[in-house]
Amino acid sequence: MSELKNRNTLQIFEDKKIRTAWDEEQEEWYFAIVDVIAVLTDSPNPQTYWRVMKKRLKDEGNETVTNCNALKMTAADGKQRLTDVANTEQLLRIIQAVPSPRAEPFKMWLARVGQERIEETIDPEQAIDRALETYLKKRLFRRMGTSAPFGNPDPQ
Repeated sequence: MSELKNRNTLQIFEDKKIRTAWDEEQEEWYFAIVDVIAVLTDSPNPQTYWRVMKKRLKDEGNETVTNCNALKMTAADGKQRLTDVANTEQLLRIIQAVPSPRAEPFKMWLARVGQERIEETIDPEQAIDRALETYLKKRLFRRMGTSAPFGNPDPQ
């Protein structure tokens, strides 16, 4: 994995910080898994939660955790520490395995997006219609000077 030192950032989700890093060479984001676990579980010790979950997934033969990388990221104490990270695809697979009610909205959203992609494969016209609709909504929100509510995992 290429060097990511200067591209580490924080994302905020429900007032909790999720450390991220951008890999310019691979052109993808990496997310600190323990930070996502903290958001999805409200565990008092997300590091232990992730360690136990990681072992369980490995024992089940889940290759997602085997393929996760570790990057040096700034820890709560301000020091650079190796942290398990996942790219977007890996993170979505990990979220599916989190046994927590707080993860359910994400799982429902993933299922809905998966269903849409299958439908688009069967009928490519749906993909064009959905892309056009998304484009027009984003354009409208940009004109209004607000953020478009896309990527919201709360299925309605």
